[in-house]
Amino acid sequence: MEITGIIIRKLSPDNKMKAVVSITFDDVFAVHDVKVIEGANGLFIAMPSRRTPEGEYKDIVHPINSEFREKVSAAVLAKYKETIDALSREVEGLDLP
Repeated sequence: MEITGIIIRKLSPDNKMKAVVSITFDDVFAVHDVKVIEGANGLFIAMPSRRTPEGEYKDIVHPINSEFREKVSAAVLAKYKETIDALSREVEGLDLP
């Protein structure tokens, strides 16, 4: 299974939750509401989840093995960094008072 698209849906660089992302796999399956979060050890992704009646959060979708989880995480975090870098370059290019 290949990642064929990553779209940053919401960007909040000043918050703990940095972005909300949609990922497309093999151009036929999309997962929405993947979050990029700033944790104690750096950025990580959190899969879409639902709160249970007991107050716990359970993933709705998630990779089954650590190899694929790493692949998805690396791709999402690379896209996030690329987006932040592009925005940074745009701001630097603006002629602000």
